[in-house]
Amino acid sequence: MITLTPKTLSPFSFLCNPIPKHQNQNSKYTIVTQYSDSSSKPTFNSNCESEFQTERGLKFDIGETFFRHESATGRDLGVLAAALYKRSKDKLRVLDALCGCGIRSLRYLIEAEADFVLANDANDDNGKVITENLSQVESSSGDDPRWAVTLLDANRIMTECYLKRDFFDLIDIDSFGSDSSFLRSAINALKLDGLLYVTSTDGFSSGGRRPQQTLAAYGAYVRPMPYSNELGLRMLIGGAVRVASVLGYRVTPLFSYYSYHGPIFRVMLRVNRGKLPDNRNYGFISYCHNCGSSQEYSWAELGRMSCPCSDSKVSKSLVVSGPLWTGPLHDTVYITEMLHLAEEWGWAGSGSRTDLDKLLNQMVAESDPRLPFGYTKLDEVASRAKVNSPPLRAVMSTLEKEGYAASRSHIESNAIKTNCSMAGCIRIAKQLQQCSSAE
Repeated sequence: MITLTPKTLSPFSFLCNPIPKHQNQNSKYTIVTQYSDSSSKPTFNSNCESEFQTERGLKFDIGETFFRHESATGRDLGVLAAALYKRSKDKLRVLDALCGCGIRSLRYLIEAEADFVLANDANDDNGKVITENLSQVESSSGDDPRWAVTLLDANRIMTECYLKRDFFDLIDIDSFGSDSSFLRSAINALKLDGLLYVTSTDGFSSGGRRPQQTLAAYGAYVRPMPYSNELGLRMLIGGAVRVASVLGYRVTPLFSYYSYHGPIFRVMLRVNRGKLPDNRNYGFISYCHNCGSSQEYSWAELGRMSCPCSDSKVSKSLVVSGPLWTGPLHDTVYITEMLHLAEEWGWAGSGSRTDLDKLLNQMVAESDPRLPFGYTKLDEVASRAKVNSPPLRAVMSTLEKEGYAASRSHIESNAIKTNCSMAGCIRIAKQLQQCSSAE
């Protein structure tokens, strides 16, 4: 098996595991070979444990690693963002901190044309399959390496990169659950104006079922609300905002993606020096179970939260979550550029109506600055109006005719994002039901 490990530069033993033996002190990433023929190039393993997959035309072996074919869309989005960065900066160094079988690393190398990718995974058993997958790309270009593999704890490798000032343009952290412990070390190892691609798979916490867990992981006390999956994205961004602020950085979400399998919450953040502006988009969100309305509150409004339906009095029907990110989930210009690149590559457009094409177009619509946080489920509207659930297109058409902003939600298929109140949506649902009955 081939494993590649960096020199240990940290003098602190609590940051590091024992250093592997046989290190070549002349190279940044030391190669430790355990093949019988160390001069041979790794080849795909053909034993019975191998399982080959194909993604965007790239063949790879997943071995015994954890792999989800359904996560391909999240990888598509990451590659598009990486390619845009490469085009704008003319250089791209990627750290894939939890790389699994290495398919993301391979795609960053080939599709985004990364200059260098460091593929890291904490599982020693994954070393061979990662190396064999990446061996489809030449390991070096002239004197410069194209890729390397390390088998270390993600926090350790990012901390070591920070200590030796080996910064990356994009760091991809495809973590499990609500593990936010990677955020600090990732931000430290990232270049200014770099991209940080973060993950959560904790649907229970975003649903308000484990508020103590979200408080510990992201600094947000999350309560049950109808748009819980959007809250999952907002608590993830909010957690990054909090950590970055401590370090003197500010983060801006470029896109936010939810998928029901898992579930998966993925956010691409741009990291820069500086404090958040006064209007920080980092506050509290309320939902009233009585009337269905939602409101945003700043820190200065703590202690004065109420719903108009209760005559501004404290009501048990009002639940509050936060602090969370309350600003836009996507950057309109950036998402549009991603869509154009996807069309250029044949991944979207030309009447293809692929899942990626639909997703990117929905994200563009969702990025309308007039749209508030959350989304309105049409089933909830129908229940409150005591009518059948109205057709989504009919509701959106009526809202737009009345001057409201409206878009579909990529998070919930039978929901809309709109700046119309719940009372207004109920009125429209009743009107549509009357028109339907009259016909």
